[in-house]
Amino acid sequence: MLKKLASLALLLQAPLLTAPLHAMPLSEPATEIARYALAVYPQQLTASLAGMVRYNTVADPAVPFDKNPQHLGFKKFLGEEAARLGFDFEDHGHVLVIGHGDSSDRVGIITHGDVQPVNPAKWAKSPFELDATSEPGRLIARGAEDDKGPIATALYAMKAIKDSALPLKKRLELYVYMAEESDWGPLEEFLKTHLPPQMNITLDSEYPVVTAEKGWGAVTVTMPAMAAPAAGKEPVLTEFAGGFFGSQIPEDASAVIGNATRALEAQIRQRAARQKGMRYDYAWQGRELKVTALGLSAHSSKPEDGVNAISMLADALKVRPWTGTPAASMVRFLNDLVGTGLYGERFGKVAYRDAFMGRMTVAPTVLKQKVGAIELNINLRRPRGKPAAELKEQFQQAFGQWKRLHAPQARMALEIGEPWVQTDAPQVPVLLDVFEHYTGARGARPISIGGGTNSRLFPKAVSFGPAMPGMPYTGHSEHEYITNAQLLLNLQMYTAVLVELAR
Repeated sequence: MLKKLASLALLLQAPLLTAPLHAMPLSEPATEIARYALAVYPQQLTASLAGMVRYNTVADPAVPFDKNPQHLGFKKFLGEEAARLGFDFEDHGHVLVIGHGDSSDRVGIITHGDVQPVNPAKWAKSPFELDATSEPGRLIARGAEDDKGPIATALYAMKAIKDSALPLKKRLELYVYMAEESDWGPLEEFLKTHLPPQMNITLDSEYPVVTAEKGWGAVTVTMPAMAAPAAGKEPVLTEFAGGFFGSQIPEDASAVIGNATRALEAQIRQRAARQKGMRYDYAWQGRELKVTALGLSAHSSKPEDGVNAISMLADALKVRPWTGTPAASMVRFLNDLVGTGLYGERFGKVAYRDAFMGRMTVAPTVLKQKVGAIELNINLRRPRGKPAAELKEQFQQAFGQWKRLHAPQARMALEIGEPWVQTDAPQVPVLLDVFEHYTGARGARPISIGGGTNSRLFPKAVSFGPAMPGMPYTGHSEHEYITNAQLLLNLQMYTAVLVELAR
């Protein structure tokens, strides 16, 4: 049967993106079915992805999930895709299960169908339309990488396996969770009564294999209203805001200065010119100056991939001692305890690292003007190696000391999550072998990431792609895409992995 499929698919043509070198030989069924998937299904895969990204599956607090037409439409689309491809389909509300095979021994493929918020003004075309023309070689859309691309790829990997009629010892089950980006509660409730597969891979991260994830955390700092500054001729910082949502490195920030002068603008311009990757705009209205900063958005778990407009604008404003307003206090707080670094080095003793999981990252993500106050959200991603209670105490000590000296009215709230490490995943050698086979890499080893995936909730779960090591992860950014080449490479690797794990 495999030889017949190979012939039909013209598999004598050299497949794209493959490399013959690997640590351990893959089975003949794995490589042949992966070759078949590459030869037969690229167009259908891209069309399926285009269909998925049409649905704006951002969580809407104003519309309940079970009444949200975008979420319902997406679920209907997936059900129709499953039926067309010959798979069984179960709708459990927030969780969809697409299956192939009958065994009680199962392999789970864990994904999510919801996406992060998006600013349409930042995109060349609608973020909910698969844009294959603006940047040749890239498929641009919200969800292209995180996580609708992996869903579509897994479907066609399973389809290629189904076409082969290969006898499977394990059933394949694709899980699509609809609130991964906003609320894990429904999935946790689902798993209390649903027996998950015995072995799982999550398609929501990086290669080669992710076996550890940093703990998520948040610092919320509020500068309440204070007595209005005395009327005078001195410049006053009246507004300071930036960011879009909590798990995105902000690329936008702005500040408004009353009683500004051209000399002050020149000082800010001079300081801002030292920064890399930033652009600024200066607009006057009478004696009021608005400074607008543009950096580069990225996933907050990888702040090194972005340029933080909030941090950078605070630094650019460090040309005089601002006083008398919540915005002024916030600029001082950012410059004193956060700075433009990534790892919390200025925040007392909080900074630390783990040899495998790396450094804790400390990234301002959202700065909001409220009535008479200003609130800053700082996203933390922390490795193992320091107890949560100790880290919390260190944050409080550093903030308390700063507060006494500079802003007695300031408040801080903390959330400190736990890091996760997988120590029982027998499929890891298979995943590494597949990765080495199709990339030509040597000595691939498991890695740790800053993000958090649903791997934590499933037994024997690790993450496998879709992003290549050393490449920027574009999910959560305002320029999300997956390349055509990466989509097809993922199709081969997912197909081969599922064959090896299920046969």
